[in-house]
Amino acid sequence: MSDLIATSAIDRRLANIITPTIEGMGYELVRLRLMTGKRTTLQIMAERPEGGIEVDDCAKISTAISAVLDVEDPIGDEYALEVSSPGIDRPLTRLKDFETFNGYQAKLLTSELIDGRKRFSGELRGVEGNEILIEIPEGTIGLNFDWLVEAKLLLTDDLIKEMLKARKDAGTLKTQDFDEIETSDKEEE
Repeated sequence: MSDLIATSAIDRRLANIITPTIEGMGYELVRLRLMTGKRTTLQIMAERPEGGIEVDDCAKISTAISAVLDVEDPIGDEYALEVSSPGIDRPLTRLKDFETFNGYQAKLLTSELIDGRKRFSGELRGVEGNEILIEIPEGTIGLNFDWLVEAKLLLTDDLIKEMLKARKDAGTLKTQDFDEIETSDKEEE
């Protein structure tokens, strides 16, 4: 497995169909999942190569992908299409994600038991070859990327602060986007 973008056979097929469109528009596919149940949903997460995506970008991607899927018709039943950003506590689906988020807390799940466990939480320490380095209480260990079933960032104050700073630096977050906070000098009785 070269990534965790699309893990099932149908997900990989759908990713192969839509990836050229997404990349042609200047974005990258982060994750694709076809979820079935009461309602079938095709969930797509995308972002710009440098990171980040806005609501208008998601709408453009949705329109373009809808046209491609209408022609290819790979999903037999009715479905809802959801295009979104990966979010702050994003999935880590590509080897490069582990480099990008070096120093942040993450949760990893492996397919096989490794030293008696499948779940690992700790601070990402980058990549060496095909191994993800993660610092856990016992020390820094390397996990082969191909062993991973799931990986995602953990929502922490540091992560939120860094993402808000990045949006502010990129000019996508402005103070006028927020309501004024009213303060009172009056002591509560």
